Amino acid sequence: MVADIEAFQEHVSTGLTTLCRCWAITRKDGVQIGFTDHDMPLNFESITFKADTGLSALALQQSTGLSIDNTEVLGALSDAAVREEDIDAGRFDGAEVRSWLVNWQDVSVRKLQFRGSIGELRRGGGAFHAELRGLTEELNRPMGRIYQRPCTAVLGDSSCRFDLSADGYSHERGAELIEGARIFRWKSMTDFEPGWFARGRLLLKSGEAAGLFGVIKSDRFENGFRVVELWEPIRAKVVADDVVRLEAGCDKRVETCRLKFANLLNFQGFPDIPSEDWVMAVPKQSGSNSGGSLR
Repeated sequence: MVADIEAFQEHVSTGLTTLCRCWAITRKDGVQIGFTDHDMPLNFESITFKADTGLSALALQQSTGLSIDNTEVLGALSDAAVREEDIDAGRFDGAEVRSWLVNWQDVSVRKLQFRGSIGELRRGGGAFHAELRGLTEELNRPMGRIYQRPCTAVLGDSSCRFDLSADGYSHERGAELIEGARIFRWKSMTDFEPGWFARGRLLLKSGEAAGLFGVIKSDRFENGFRVVELWEPIRAKVVADDVVRLEAGCDKRVETCRLKFANLLNFQGFPDIPSEDWVMAVPKQSGSNSGGSLR
């Protein structure tokens, strides 16, 4: 059903309206949830907007400049919609949010009022409190290249262009021994040299934590076990036999890019940039003063 903007404007101009608000949240794992402050559920755009969440919103602040549009919503935690454990696990971090003004008597008469993402998200006392940030939030970050020796790309992104699905650069297997959802141990996993996965990712493929990942702090052999330790624990329950995917790590050095990944053409650093000591260089009697590379 296509929204009719002209009909919406006509409805508002009558001065006697039957409007409500509807929100749709799309998490990064693809899960989509709908809410409304109407007293009955509504359906449009293949989404059911539930009325039993106790959801309410503050006034939406919008502007025509580059300042960030923002608002806040408050709703009830429930097993069917927003669960406290999902918030703790970070499943709603950065989720896309759309908000409409809708004529509940005819949902085709509606206007998309806000589109953005979830910023700060708090929960407590059986309720959640979410800050919503507009699309201009994406402009509120540094842009451009950084001139430094290490690579600035993220392994596998559009700048790096390395395919992590290539043989030898990722590995899936069931979890065996887990300590605090942060340290993973396997009795036999000798196909990869120690440190191969350090600075890489550990991604959960099944279980309650499916879709969550952690950055690998260290990858080592210890007392006959292969030990993979994360910087922070996975924010959900992980049990034995949950399938995990280990992805190779990169320390951003040009030597690693060339020897480990054979991806030197896409290296995004500047390995020959002079160090800070270069500005203090003075002529000297000993050594070479040919003007060549200092590396």
